[in-house]
Amino acid sequence: MRVPVEWLREIVALPDSITTEQLAARLTQFDLKLEEIIGDAVTGPLVAGRVVSLDKEPQKNGKTINWCRVDVGTEHNDEDGGRGIVCGAHNFVEGDLVVVSLPGAVLPGGFAIAARKTYGHVSDGMICSGAELGVPGDADGIIVLDPGSAQPGDDAIELLGLGAEVLDLEVNPDRGYALSLRGVGRDTALAYGLEFADPADIQVPSSGGGYPIRVDDSEACPVFAARAVTGFDPTLPTPRWMAQRIEQAGMRSISLAVDVTNYVMLELGHPIHGYDRARLQGTIVVRRATDGEKLTTLDGVVRSLSAADTVIVDDRGPIGLAGVMGGEETELSESTTDILIEAAHWKAPMIARTARLHKLPSEASKRYERGVDPALPARATQRVAELLVEHGGGVIEDGLTVIGAATGRAAVEMTIDLPTRVSGVDIDAAAVVEALEGNGCEVALDHESLAVTPPSWRFDINDPNDLVEEVLRVVGYDQVPSILPVAPAGRGLTVAQKLRRRAGTVLAGEGLIEVLTFPFAGTADFDRLGLPADDARRRQVLLENPLSAEEPGMTTTLLTGLLRSLVLNIGRGHADVHLVESGRVFLPRADGVEAPIYGVDRRPTIEEIAALEAALPDQPHHVGLVMSGEWVRSGWAGPGRSATWGDAIAVVQRLADVLHVKIEIQPAQTMPWHPGRCAAVVLGGRIIGHAGELHPQVLKAYGLPARVVAAEVDLDALIDASPEVGPRPEFSAFPVAKEDLALTIDEAVSAAAVHDTLAGASPLIESVRLFDVYVGDQVPAGKKSLAFALRLRAPDRTLTDDEIRTAREAAVAAVGTRHDATLRA
Repeated sequence: MRVPVEWLREIVALPDSITTEQLAARLTQFDLKLEEIIGDAVTGPLVAGRVVSLDKEPQKNGKTINWCRVDVGTEHNDEDGGRGIVCGAHNFVEGDLVVVSLPGAVLPGGFAIAARKTYGHVSDGMICSGAELGVPGDADGIIVLDPGSAQPGDDAIELLGLGAEVLDLEVNPDRGYALSLRGVGRDTALAYGLEFADPADIQVPSSGGGYPIRVDDSEACPVFAARAVTGFDPTLPTPRWMAQRIEQAGMRSISLAVDVTNYVMLELGHPIHGYDRARLQGTIVVRRATDGEKLTTLDGVVRSLSAADTVIVDDRGPIGLAGVMGGEETELSESTTDILIEAAHWKAPMIARTARLHKLPSEASKRYERGVDPALPARATQRVAELLVEHGGGVIEDGLTVIGAATGRAAVEMTIDLPTRVSGVDIDAAAVVEALEGNGCEVALDHESLAVTPPSWRFDINDPNDLVEEVLRVVGYDQVPSILPVAPAGRGLTVAQKLRRRAGTVLAGEGLIEVLTFPFAGTADFDRLGLPADDARRRQVLLENPLSAEEPGMTTTLLTGLLRSLVLNIGRGHADVHLVESGRVFLPRADGVEAPIYGVDRRPTIEEIAALEAALPDQPHHVGLVMSGEWVRSGWAGPGRSATWGDAIAVVQRLADVLHVKIEIQPAQTMPWHPGRCAAVVLGGRIIGHAGELHPQVLKAYGLPARVVAAEVDLDALIDASPEVGPRPEFSAFPVAKEDLALTIDEAVSAAAVHDTLAGASPLIESVRLFDVYVGDQVPAGKKSLAFALRLRAPDRTLTDDEIRTAREAAVAAVGTRHDATLRA
C-alpha cells in the first residue's frame, strides 16, 4: 500500500517534528512494515513549457519526429526565446503546456538529461511522458497539463507532486483494513496517541426510493448499496491534487468519474463501481452465474462464467463480475452524465476464488479477498456522490438503495492480566482498555475480565491472543524483554529415544553416512524396486495436496529415498558411497478409518484428539542402508574390497548386538534383493527386515553400478525387544581351550543356523567363529564344508581333557541331530 504522507497528515494531525523516516520506523513497529520511502526520484530542472512551434519531419527509417520550439520561461530560455527539442511522441500540438526536463536533470533510474545532437538537430532538453517521470500512465504519451494550471518556467516537480514523500508499506493478508488511508491513519493516530479524523464519518440519508436492486445471492453479498448522480459533466478534468494522490498511491488517473471512485477506495478502503445509468436496462440483480454465460469485462476480454461466479446482471444479462471487475456495456464514458454508484460487501473467499479462476487480480479484489468493512457501503456511495457533484456538477438524486446490513461481531472474553502474562511487561488495566478502544473495539470491564467486541473492519480479531497482539502493538514490541523461558522439569530421554541414539552412534561408527530424505514416493518408485503388483508396500497413505504428482503418497520403505540419494551422489562423482537413514515409514490402516476434519476456530477436545490419533496410519521407525563401491579402502596397507551382501548383514547384526537383541539370519527371496544373495532378519519368529545384494534389474532401473547392497529393518521391533541394559559380561582368568570343527552339511543349510546350534550346545563354549567355507571335489555333490573355531572356557576352573572332549562331542551331536551334519575327517 502506497501512502502519500501529505494525505496521511490530513487525516492525522502529526506534529511537524515527526519526520517521514521516524513515521516509517514507528509504523514498522506497529506491524505495517516499510518497503521503501518514495520521493525525490527526479532532481534538477524540471519545468512547465509551452509548445511555441512544432514541425513534423519524416525520417529515412520511416519514423516521423517533431522538431519543437518550447517556451520554458525567461530564466531557462535561450537567446531566441525558447529551447529546441526533438520529440518522437505525437499526442500534443502547438500551444499545449507540457513538462520539460532541461539539461542537468536526472530522471528515475539515474537517467541524466543533457543537450545532444539527434536527427540533425541539437535537442536541448526532453519533453516528458508519465512513464519517464515515474508517474503511472501511457509510456508513449506526453504529459499535457491543463492550460491554466501553470506558466512556462514553473517548477514541474512541485506541480506534479514528484517531490512528495510516499510510504510503500507491506500489508499482511490479515490486515486488509490497512489497504486504505483510513486504516493507516487510525494506526498512526494510535501509535502516537493522537486524535483520528475518520474520513468515513459521513452523514447518510435514510434508505429508500433508490434504484431498483434485488440480491438473490445474499450469502456472497450480505450488503449492497447504490446511489445516483444526475447532470454530471464528463468533460470536466480531475482536480490536479486528486490525480496526484491517485498517482502517488500507484494508480493511473483516467477520468473524473473513475478517479473519484478510485480516490474513495484509497481513502476508505472500500471498492466502488460506477455504472452509466443510461445504459442500464431494468432492475439490477445479484445472483450466481450459469455455466457458459459470457461477460465482456472492462479490459475488453470476453469471459466464460460458471456457477462458481457471482455476477451483477440487468435485464440483458451480466454487467459485472462481482467484486473483481465491471462490464464493458455499462462502462463510464466521455458521454456519461448520469451515474449509478455501487458499493457492495462481498464475502472474501468468493472473491479470492473468482479472481484466481479468471486470472484477474484487481485493486478491488485485492481488498475484498482480505476483508472490507461491511458497515461502509452506504457511506462510501455518499462520499463518491458528494465528490462527483463538487467537482463535476449535477445533483445527488433523492433515494438510497441499501439491501442487507452488517452483522454484529461476537465479543471475545479475556482476562485483564493476559497481556502481562504473555509478554512479561507490566501493563495496567487502563492501558489495556485504552489500546483496545483505540483499535475501534468496544470494551466492557467486569472485575478481572474483559468482554471485547471487535470493530466491523477487524476480521483478524477472534480470540484472546489476537487482543494481546493489539495491546502489544501499542505498548511496543521493543518493550517485551528477551528472556528465554525456563524449561519445564522432565525425566530426560525415553528408553526408545536413548536406544535410537545408540543405534545411530553404532551405524556412524560402522562407516555409514546419515542422510535425511523426503518421505514421499509414487508408483514409479515401486516399479523401479520391482515390487509385484500385490506387494503390501505398494499400498500408500495418499496426500490431499502432494508436492509432486509423481510422488502422491507417503513412503512405505526407506529404500526409495536412499536409492535416489545414492544415484545423486554417484552422479556427482563419488565412487564409494555408504548411506544410512533412520526414519519413519507410513503404513495405511487395514480398517480404512479416515481422520475427522475439525475447524481451526478452537482447540480440539480430548475426545477429538483421541479420534485423530486413532485414525493415524502406523508409522514405525525403520533403519535403511545402501552401500556401493569399496567398503575396505585400497591404500598403502594393501588392496581394498567392495562391499558385499555379507557386509550389509554384518551391519544389521552389529546393530542387534548393541541393542542386546538376538536375531536370526535366514535365506530369503524378495524384491528388490537378488534371489540368491538375500537374507531375512528374523526376530521372535517374525521377519522384521531384509539385507543383501540388490537385484540387477533394480540396479539397471536406477542406473547404478553392479553389486550395490542394501538392508532395511524395523528399528522399533528391535527396540521393543531390547532390555536397554544388556547382560553383564563375565570374564574368566582361566586359560582357554581351542577346538576346530570341519562339518559336512547340505548346501541349503545356512552357516548362521549352524553357528547358533554350536554356540548353544554346551555352557563351556565361549565363542564360535566361522573361518572357512568349501565346496569342491573333496565334498559330495549338494554338500558344503563349514569350518568353525570354538573357544571353550569355564569361569571358575581350568578345563580338563574330559570336559573339553565332552563339550566337543556335544557340539558335534547337536549339529548332527538338528542339521544332519557330519564331522569331516
